[in-house]
Formats: sequence, C-alpha cells, structure tokens
Amino acid sequence: MSVLSACAAAPPAPLAAPDPVVAPVRSDPPAAPEPARLIESPPIEPVAAEPTRAASEPEPSPPPAPDRNAQVAVIPPPEPAPPTPPPPQVIVAEPTAEEREFAALLGDLQRYSALGADELRRETQAMTQAIARGRGDANRVRLAVLYTLSRQSVQDDQRALQLFETVARSNPASAAIRQLATVLSVQVTERVRAVRDEQARSEAAIQKLEALRAMERSLLRDRVRSGGGGGGAGSGGGN
Repeated sequence: MSVLSACAAAPPAPLAAPDPVVAPVRSDPPAAPEPARLIESPPIEPVAAEPTRAASEPEPSPPPAPDRNAQVAVIPPPEPAPPTPPPPQVIVAEPTAEEREFAALLGDLQRYSALGADELRRETQAMTQAIARGRGDANRVRLAVLYTLSRQSVQDDQRALQLFETVARSNPASAAIRQLATVLSVQVTERVRAVRDEQARSEAAIQKLEALRAMERSLLRDRVRSGGGGGGAGSGGGN
C-alpha cells in the first residue's frame, strides 16, 4: 500500500527537450548598386500667367441650355442628278427639186469659165436648142453666161442682158434662180457701161488725133504754098 501511495504521490519528472540545432547563416557580400539612369525630359516652357479679368469687364454668360421642346430640322437627302439627255439627232433633209436644179446650174457656170473657144461655141449651140425646145429658165441663165464668155459679136452682151431680164421677171422660175439672174444682169450692165465709156474715150482720143493731123496737114500745105510762090518769083527775075 505504501508503494502504491508513493507512486501515486510522486509523479515522474518530465523529460528535457533537446536543444535545437541552429544552422549557420550564410552571409553573401552586398550587391553593387546599379547606376542611376538619366531620364531625358522636354524643356520646361514657361507657363503664361492667366490674364486677370478687369473689374469692369462682365463675365461671359454661360451658353444657353438646349431646348428639349425645339423641333430639330430634318435635312432631306440630296436629290439625284437628272440623267444627261442624249445629243440631238441631226436630221438631214433631202434637197428639193429646185435646190438640185440650182446646184446643177452653179456647177455648169463654174465649168464654163474653164472652157476654150470651140467648147464655148458647142455649149452655146446646145443651150440654144434646149431653149427652143422649151427647157426652163436655168438654161436661159446658162446661155446668157455663155454669151458673156464667148463675146463673138458686139451684140452678145445685149443678148445676155435680155435673157437675164426675162428670167428675173419670170414667175415660174425659182427665187434662187431669179436672184442669180438679177445679180448677173447687174454685173453685165456694169461691164457694158464700162466698155461704152472706154469706147467713148477712145473715140474722143481718135477725134483729137485726127484734128491734130488735119491741123498738121494744113500747116504743111500753107508752108508748101508760101515756099513755092517765093521760089517761082526768084527764078523769073533771074531769066
């Protein structure tokens, strides 16, 4: 019993914990400091001081607030450009019978100016026969022009003027042919007048020349008479 009590009375002493093992700390040498980097900065511009507002200058009023009830103008989209109209078509009308006749007449008159004397004579005979068969006023104009070009006699211009006047007064003839006949008639009339004036001047010059010759012959006769009479008297005294 005493043993049990002694065991119960004295508890066992606690076991001491072993000392911890401290590992040796490794000390590295200090790292060298990195060189400082230079940061390029833009030049500092001077900041202008905000101008002070004059005491008498009123402060700007704030912009008006948008009106929510105002109607917003709707801009319609631009209208498309109208299509380009096609170029107008040129309609060439067919020449009428009078226009074809007038064109043929002008072509013949131009051709006559390059003909020789024999060809003009043949054309004149052909147009004379055509007019005798009753072929139109265009042939009268052709024959009149042939007369003015050939001029085989003094009366050719007069015949041409008569034909031109007949066409100019003709109602059935076209207006273009009548106008052409009138213009040609005026030209031939001017030429006839110029020829007459030249003939008149030539005749006046011939008359003056004949008068001078007559005066010269008269003076020669007077000299012969006066010289012949003196010579006869001298010869009679000598005998």
